[in-house]
Amino acid sequence: MKEILRTAAGFILVVVGIAGLILPVMPGWIFLIPGLVILGERFKWAKRLVEWAKHKAALAKEKIK
Repeated sequence: MKEILRTAAGFILVVVGIAGLILPVMPGWIFLIPGLVILGERFKWAKRLVEWAKHKAALAKEKIK
């Protein structure tokens, strides 16, 4: 039951995050990132997406230095 609630919370955060990216009312990344991290514990596609984002962030960090 706990795993189902955690997965549902992850999907809800992702949906709210996508809505936030589209609507100018709130920043979507605040909800999208935690949602993907939660889903990454259970789904390979979400884990790959989080790892890709970490890689891109590391490359951007190196570019700034």
